Amino acid sequence: MGSNRPEIVCEAVQLIIGGALDNGGTEVALAERVGMSPRHLRRLFLTHLGATPDQLARSRRAHFARRLLDDTDLTILDVAFASGFGSLRQFNRTMQQIFNDSPASLRGRRHQADRLAADGGLALRLPVASDYDWDAVRSFLAARAIPGVEVLHGDTYRRTITVAGSPGLLEVSPGDAAGPAGGCLLLRAHLPYWEGLIHIVDRVARVLGTDADHAADVAMPADPVLGALATTRPGSPIPGAWHPFEAGIWTILSGRPSHERLLEKFVAQLGAPVHGLPSGLTHTFPDVTIVTQAALAPLGLPESEAAAIALLAATLSAGGAVRMDPGQWRPWLALAAAHLMAHRDGLRNVTAPA
Repeated sequence: MGSNRPEIVCEAVQLIIGGALDNGGTEVALAERVGMSPRHLRRLFLTHLGATPDQLARSRRAHFARRLLDDTDLTILDVAFASGFGSLRQFNRTMQQIFNDSPASLRGRRHQADRLAADGGLALRLPVASDYDWDAVRSFLAARAIPGVEVLHGDTYRRTITVAGSPGLLEVSPGDAAGPAGGCLLLRAHLPYWEGLIHIVDRVARVLGTDADHAADVAMPADPVLGALATTRPGSPIPGAWHPFEAGIWTILSGRPSHERLLEKFVAQLGAPVHGLPSGLTHTFPDVTIVTQAALAPLGLPESEAAAIALLAATLSAGGAVRMDPGQWRPWLALAAAHLMAHRDGLRNVTAPA
């Protein structure tokens, strides 16, 4: 059953979205529906999502209620019951816990531009190894942040994402080692939809390098290249990329001295704008399906880079793996750049030349 555990969590999440824990539903009944004990189901949820089924259901109800407060003129009492709360008192208490504000006050703020950032988010715990080096990962991500899409502000990493065509915001910060969140990072997810939550958490783990197989650390010290580093810094995480297209665009443009300006122009012209976000976040990253040679023409990118980006987009749109063939990608795209792209994508979609 081990290989099916993420699928079981996905099934349970879908049941929660469908209201399995609303109006008196229990974790016991939910566990019976997916064929396991409540204790084991809670353990799987904590492992894969960093929250229990009840916590996820409560947050889902609160965010759905927030949407009703923003988008409808239903009374607060009607919003409470339409969102699956059993009483107005329970509704008020949960909204205060999730959003640190009352339903009436939230309704009064419904036309604010910072709606996405102000929605409270879903707080999840991301377990990490005891020697996980957040400072190193933070520095790595800061040096490669895509303007308008990613930003490091103090100890917090923020980025925009797209979920079913709508914008979302992710925030990652270190946990309190002295408190109940010790040994973890804290992920706060501001999402328009919840169906793909487990896959979003998986991709965050890839970006942060928390999904690494630490069993490989045993063999690493014998490696002639990485052995010394593995010995002095055991368990060092290997950060990845949110999507192979992002890794590819950064790699293709990294060979130019003006790569940050080119990246910023690429995102601003082809990405979807998102208003009211903190720390200079302005857009979601351009969708691979809209990036064509014609769409790139007005940006004034260097010819070789524009051709490589169009080829990369076409390959990924068709679901193929990217073969970093020097003959196909032109000599300027050096072997080191090919390896960098393969590294950040975890070798999932990239084949580098020998």
